[in-house]
Amino acid sequence: MRRTKGFTFRKIFLPPHKLSLPRPRPFRVYSFVPFSPLAILDPTIMTIGGIVLGIAIIERILERWGVIDLVDQFAKVMRFILPVTFYSALIYFFATFMF
Repeated sequence: MRRTKGFTFRKIFLPPHKLSLPRPRPFRVYSFVPFSPLAILDPTIMTIGGIVLGIAIIERILERWGVIDLVDQFAKVMRFILPVTFYSALIYFFATFMF
């Protein structure tokens, strides 16, 4: 009777020779989300919003005091300033926001 010899897998198939690789260089990871809620906290946008909010509060206070003529003047000016301010701030936000 013939005797069979057993081979282990490791002896038959030698593992490939691994070269010692240097440590991988770090790479930057960018987010695919184009909008961050923290970007709204831009000081310029906050200042413009504060000024507009302040003018609206002053207008309400003058209305309670009964100075209707001055409130009408504020309303006429704000009818033009509010849309211009909003669109200017929107353009500024998207022009300075890093995508």
